[in-house]
Amino acid sequence: PRLSNVTMRVKEWEGEVVFLHEVGKGAADRSYGVQVARLAGLPEAVVARAKEVLHQLEEGEVSGKANRLVDDLPLFSVAAKREAPRPAKNDALSDALVTINPDEMTPREALEALYRLKGLATKP
Repeated sequence: PRLSNVTMRVKEWEGEVVFLHEVGKGAADRSYGVQVARLAGLPEAVVARAKEVLHQLEEGEVSGKANRLVDDLPLFSVAAKREAPRPAKNDALSDALVTINPDEMTPREALEALYRLKGLATKP
């Protein structure tokens, strides 16, 4: 046959997976996507959420409700830490920026405006 199902051989050791760089016949015995995500350097919050989704999908397969779970478990619904909005450092700088229209400035005017903005930015 021109097509066949193959998988990469994997060894599990102390909770970690090691890909052996060997191709074997057949399908993998389980999904290694979460481990691959960790190896690829995805943020730990995303890896943890993927682990949670996989666990719930596996539980759903046992109880026969996996199809419904797929729509209910978005992978990226990790609650991101939201930073409080920062107060404006320099209202004068913001006000000056709003009034500038670079498309209507000569190069000399633009340079003068840049120096003026820099002066505002360095004021305490």
